[in-house]
Amino acid sequence: MSPLKNLDEVRRLERLAFRGWPALESQDIHGWHLRFSGGYTKRANSINALEPQLPTDFEVIEEPFRERGLPPVWRLTPLAPAGMADLLRIRGYQPIERSLLQRCPLYDGFPADPAVEISPSPASAWVDAFAAHSPVRPEHRRTMEQMLQSIAQPVGFAFVRYEGRPMAMAIGAVEGNHMGLFDVLVMPEARRQGLARRVTESLYAWAWEKGARFAYLQVVATNAAAMPLYAAQGFRTVYEYEYLVPPTP
Repeated sequence: MSPLKNLDEVRRLERLAFRGWPALESQDIHGWHLRFSGGYTKRANSINALEPQLPTDFEVIEEPFRERGLPPVWRLTPLAPAGMADLLRIRGYQPIERSLLQRCPLYDGFPADPAVEISPSPASAWVDAFAAHSPVRPEHRRTMEQMLQSIAQPVGFAFVRYEGRPMAMAIGAVEGNHMGLFDVLVMPEARRQGLARRVTESLYAWAWEKGARFAYLQVVATNAAAMPLYAAQGFRTVYEYEYLVPPTP
């Protein structure tokens, strides 16, 4: 695949992921896509490139974040201009959380576990469990709820409970022939029981029925607990990205 086609695929996956985990507000400036969500999650409060050749007027691009009292966090994918990370480091920015966007083909045969409930909207118990175990700070809870409600259908909120207690959860968001997998959580007392596999594969089966033929996810590269499972399911890295955060005042 040529470099141009590679970047086209990165751009397509970026746009899918933006919609799969939507920010409450967004703005485009000179080819940069700015996402704002009151400071809840870096992904939804970041500066993102959509074209490889972009102006780098830092003050203009960062000003909307400062107006909202948010730190201007840059998220650099292969779409960012060459040398962008070096320019930001000169300004005192520090890289954190090298992450991977991975994708796998789906097939008709992933097992749908009957213990995994999949609902088109999050029940109050799902929201409470997510807030407790993600975890979500109290001042971000309303923003989190708004973001969950703004994910376009079809979306599946997967949940496993035992005797009324939450055990595991995840989100699947389908658009076209792709399903985005987000926020796979297994509660501490329920780990090492295969629940992450059961929840994710139930979502793959659900997504297949909705027309998805691929799944994608975004995972921190150092997440040693999740990577073996995703590799076994067929996920492979399409591209890497990293966040650069401004120096502390």
